[in-house]
Amino acid sequence: MEAIGLIAGQGALPILVARGMRAAGRRVVCVGLAGQCEPTLRESCDEFTEAGVVQLGKWIRVLQRGGAHEAVMVGRVAKSRMHDPWRLFRQLPDWRAIQLWYRRLRHDRRTHVVLAALADELERSGVPLIDSTTFIPDHMASPGVMGRVAPEAMCARDISFGWPILSKAVALDIGQGLVVREGDIVAVEALEGTDAMIERAGQLCGRAMGWTLLKTAKQDHDMRADVPTIGVPTVERVARCGGRAIGIGAGRVILIDRPAVLATADRLGVAIVGCHPIS
Repeated sequence: MEAIGLIAGQGALPILVARGMRAAGRRVVCVGLAGQCEPTLRESCDEFTEAGVVQLGKWIRVLQRGGAHEAVMVGRVAKSRMHDPWRLFRQLPDWRAIQLWYRRLRHDRRTHVVLAALADELERSGVPLIDSTTFIPDHMASPGVMGRVAPEAMCARDISFGWPILSKAVALDIGQGLVVREGDIVAVEALEGTDAMIERAGQLCGRAMGWTLLKTAKQDHDMRADVPTIGVPTVERVARCGGRAIGIGAGRVILIDRPAVLATADRLGVAIVGCHPIS
């Protein structure tokens, strides 16, 4: 079987991708990011090695030794780590990562800049990154109502109102999500991430108020990494905090285990709607 690399961060998505790779007849050579990846990921891979988040040289050596000529990078890494003043000491970067930081990332650590720098370094080493959704097409958001629950009239209006605003926010690299209620922008995602934004929306609106979460990637988003996701915990958190609908970018957002996500949304009365990008 032809080998393919997997660079895995937090969450269930790397497991989903590894299974998709194997289903496609590929041998999975995995670099699990230390302190980030799920312990059960190892079972879904043919080769598994743990490496530090900023041990780029080790990533490359593992992938090259495993015979991988391309790789997928998926899974969360807490963005707050990028702003930890002690990050160089806590994460023990190797020499290759230090050189990359000095050359390209000292003054600009925005997500897409970091991704581009990592991708360039991997490609120079003969292991280019490919679209991270390649092996999970059945788990991508599709247009229209995806479950059995249709959005209430207020939520449908809030999706129409908020979607052009979110499209502008993601184009400016502010964040990939926002919360709307009755034509008001309640919360915007930034460094804290989607979960914290949902909790904040629940505190501001109250459980009985009924609000809408919107989430997507920008139109020219580099699909090799940082593709937005929603999973069962996202839907459960939205429902617990008073949300009634989730609008997500069709073809731009991953549903982590789509059947389970939609079943949970139906059970909790949360509408999930796939929205087209704004041109």
